[in-house]
Amino acid sequence: MSFTGLTTHEEQRMLREIGVGAFDELLDAIPERVVLHQPLPIPGPLSEIEIRRTLGEWSRTNAADRAVSFLGAGAYDHWIPSAVNAVAMRSEFATAYTPYQPEVAQGSLTAIFQFQSMIAELTGCDVANASLYDGSTATVEAALLARGQTGRKRVVVAGALHPNYLGVLRTYLDGRDLTILENRGGSCAALDLRAGLGPDVACVIYQHPNFFGLLENPRGIHAMAHEVGALVIAVCDPVALSLIEPPGKAGADMVVGEAQPLGNPPSFGGPMLGYFACKQSLVRRMPGRIAAETNDRDGRRGFVLTLQTREQHIRREKATSNICTNQGLMALRATIHMGLLGRQGMRDVAELCVQKSHHAAQLATAVPGYRRAHDGAFFREFALECPLDASAIVARGMTAGILPGVDLGQFRPEWKRWLLVAVTEQRSAQEIERWVQVLADAGRTS
Repeated sequence: MSFTGLTTHEEQRMLREIGVGAFDELLDAIPERVVLHQPLPIPGPLSEIEIRRTLGEWSRTNAADRAVSFLGAGAYDHWIPSAVNAVAMRSEFATAYTPYQPEVAQGSLTAIFQFQSMIAELTGCDVANASLYDGSTATVEAALLARGQTGRKRVVVAGALHPNYLGVLRTYLDGRDLTILENRGGSCAALDLRAGLGPDVACVIYQHPNFFGLLENPRGIHAMAHEVGALVIAVCDPVALSLIEPPGKAGADMVVGEAQPLGNPPSFGGPMLGYFACKQSLVRRMPGRIAAETNDRDGRRGFVLTLQTREQHIRREKATSNICTNQGLMALRATIHMGLLGRQGMRDVAELCVQKSHHAAQLATAVPGYRRAHDGAFFREFALECPLDASAIVARGMTAGILPGVDLGQFRPEWKRWLLVAVTEQRSAQEIERWVQVLADAGRTS
């Protein structure tokens, strides 16, 4: 498809219709301090050869392409089998945009149905939708569902929820009716949760494993929340769900999270893939769309989009959400990834993450000046308290070709000496030893 821009005559005609004399007048509402008065230094037209050479040079400056990654905090460097790309990029799956119509191609609907089925099995829930934008908006959607279902307003966050998820919650709730319970020792404290509950609470949100990688006590949280009639929302990592008890089976009303670790690369922070699963009793309030199994008039098995509850399908005042477009391609990749690994393969990946992360933590805490910031069981990720600012360790690691972890000081000043370290199945013993050497070298210079 080609694009032909406006001619000067057409542009002037449009401006006259709008009622302005020049394009710059349309920018008068923009604050002066952010207006770019000088044109960007963009070179003139380049040939394909020149463009490829230029982009190649730029890409080689990206340290993440070459460095060994111990980054986590919501986006993880898991192995993606080559077959995921080979299958996901087949022309049969090509689509201009996310599927809307109920009569969309059966192949796309079949993949969506399989994604939903796998997510429902992982989470222990009755039903899952066709995915959401990302884990943070999935969390918000669950909170909004709980408020609509219960008729209550207050949302309680128990334990260490990802700070970015908290930020999105604050935005949608406008800072009101949101109670954040500070965690003791990195996890949800039963006494704090019980004290924070009441008859006005719509839901309790907890992350499991939490932001620090620590495992929570889901059954205890569920019991206390249900005692006051509140719904429970568990924010869970899908890789961990192949090893720990599914929260849906333990009584959670909704299980949501970020499914990027399933066949999708971190890719500098996106695109991401939110998943949403819940009890059958909540299905008519669930945001987004669902691919359902049916039979055609000849009795043949088929699939159709159903219960589409966003404002593009039903009257706006009856819509459950307007931010729930599904991530069709990312969900497809996750489906292929889970299908390739199977139940045992996913469990093997999770077990390797546990073994390697605990091995790394043991080696790191043997280095003088370093210790774990929290006690307790953890999965794949742990916060390491350092003898100097974590930002300095990150800078030193970059020079050694190591991305040593996430500097938690960017979230809170009191965490400036905490390094959040994620160790996936991809990390070898030699890479972990190189990482430990970075810690030791940085500690000696502190």
